[in-house]
Amino acid sequence: MSTILLSIQHASVRYLNNHIFKSLNFNINKGENWALIGKSGSGKSALLQTITGRFNVTGGEVNYTFFEEFLAHHPNHDPTLTHHKLIALVESKHHFRNLSNTTEFYYQQRYNSSDSEDAQTVEEYLHDIKHVDGGNNYWTFDKVIETLRLEPLRSKQLIKLSNGETKRLLIAAALIKNPVLLLLDTPLTGLDVQTRALFNVILSEITASGISVVIATSPREIPDAITHIAVLDDGKIVETIEKANFNPDLFKDEVKTNVDVEKLKNLLNNIEKPPYTYMVKMNDVHIKYGEKVILDKVNWQILPGERWALLGPNGAGKSTLLSLVNGDNPQAYANDIVLFDVKRGSGESIWDIKKKIGFVSPELHQYFPTDNSCLQVIESGFYDTLGLFRPSQKVKADTALAWMQALEIDKYARTLLKNIPASAQRLCLLARALIKNPDLLIFDEPCQGMDEHQQLNFKQIVNTICEISDVTLIYVTHYQHEIPDSVTKVLRLDKGMVVS
Repeated sequence: MSTILLSIQHASVRYLNNHIFKSLNFNINKGENWALIGKSGSGKSALLQTITGRFNVTGGEVNYTFFEEFLAHHPNHDPTLTHHKLIALVESKHHFRNLSNTTEFYYQQRYNSSDSEDAQTVEEYLHDIKHVDGGNNYWTFDKVIETLRLEPLRSKQLIKLSNGETKRLLIAAALIKNPVLLLLDTPLTGLDVQTRALFNVILSEITASGISVVIATSPREIPDAITHIAVLDDGKIVETIEKANFNPDLFKDEVKTNVDVEKLKNLLNNIEKPPYTYMVKMNDVHIKYGEKVILDKVNWQILPGERWALLGPNGAGKSTLLSLVNGDNPQAYANDIVLFDVKRGSGESIWDIKKKIGFVSPELHQYFPTDNSCLQVIESGFYDTLGLFRPSQKVKADTALAWMQALEIDKYARTLLKNIPASAQRLCLLARALIKNPDLLIFDEPCQGMDEHQQLNFKQIVNTICEISDVTLIYVTHYQHEIPDSVTKVLRLDKGMVVS
């Protein structure tokens, strides 16, 4: 019996017209669990996609030895069975579809009651997942509900899940398949501190149940269950290390940033903001879906030039609160909310609000159309549209390129958004939020998936913008070190209520 589960030998791997790997070698033996580390764009996600068989291997070979052994032990297997069904991949984005299975969800759908009903509940979604007959049956429906702490979410519709709740569901869905290989692409993004600690325990139970794990992560977040580490750089595995010999300090990015203050001043145009009394004023805000209370008696005042951190665990109500500020939630009209000195419902349109706000969130990234070039995506920020639906204007395109240069992503200017790394996609959406020099910036978990250099560069840009302008800021994160130094005020939510 072979000790090898998977073997990739001298493989050339292509995706679309891009050569991803040349002479790739990677083996997974029984009992091994791998972490993939490296800078953004180094090939971590691409290696996971290669293992699943989604990328085209044009040279060398990939041997799914675990599948051959499964067939040998199950001679009466389903004739349609392929190795793909014994692999589960948890990606950075979900692919939920509506009840008729005709279309994926769209941005803002979760806030529109009639449209949000066109979604399965957590329980329905998990019950629809099939696993291979004859495989491991350790991870049952009841087991994943208990382990991933999904019991309070069983009747909740998929579209209404928070970013962190969605990540827990995706892991549960992958486990119900009882795969031989579980592939996890940056699974800790979007998880609060408590859930990240819980994930470490869960991963140990997953590997103890006989599932082998490959996880793309950062050098600072290597779970205890990992046995081996592969270091990637520019589409190559440059080093493999046993976990016992791994020192994360040796793989700390060389973080050097040099923010061009004069360039930022020119991009911001030194436009003085209007003299608002209140950017945001909420009085006893109450949001409810059915019998479920999402926000309860929330009072919040944001004055011009203030910089706030909005904190709280997954499911605390942060995204719903931001949807009231950003104009996306129709329940704002039933509440006492003032935005930019105008009471909601007094005649202003959603576009009147959005033109004053630069916004980015995991949900926006999830649903943003990806068939525009990155330059077009950023230029669309001038019009608050999800993509550019009018001819490009040279002056605006030049400004978009200048923001790309500031965020160090200008090499992707002419590339379609869907064909660049997820971290670079997020930076494009951040540039889109910044391009119109808005009165209010709302950054909801903006650094998800970024490497250390990208995080620090973005943090310095935000601090510099706050130093040279009077912009107002709301910043959401689950990582304390990501909070810009310019933030001086905190609103903390838990279970829909302000706790500090």
